[in-house]
Amino acid sequence: MKGVIQSVEVTYFVHATEDQEKIGRAVARLLGQEQNPETEVLEGHFGNQILWARLHLTGEEAGSAFNYLVDSFPAGVLQQVITELESHLDEHAALFVRLDKQSLVSGTVSLGSSDPVRVKVKPRAFLIKGGAVSFYSGLLRRR
Repeated sequence: MKGVIQSVEVTYFVHATEDQEKIGRAVARLLGQEQNPETEVLEGHFGNQILWARLHLTGEEAGSAFNYLVDSFPAGVLQQVITELESHLDEHAALFVRLDKQSLVSGTVSLGSSDPVRVKVKPRAFLIKGGAVSFYSGLLRRR
């Protein structure tokens, strides 16, 4: 049987003053796997280059990435996500977490909303029994 996680999507911006490789390595550490992100070059307000990056993992890769992600959370961050679980879910039972990009590059994981690394976790919906909060709470508490 396939895992309970259908997909994990990670998106982030790399500004002209940032090191794309450093951020890519930090995201790879977070997910426990090297992947080449899909990228798009954008232009900022003052004409500066901004790179938008997206990783979309499915199947076993998604399940493994979710496990690495949750295992990388310090106890306080994990507890905060569990406590605020309803605010991290959408109507389709997808889990959204925003991580501080600068902390991630420096080797720590913390929640952040300013220039974050955005993580979207989509479960296999038919496996959710008792609601999304209960489903994720059980997954996160097992870690």
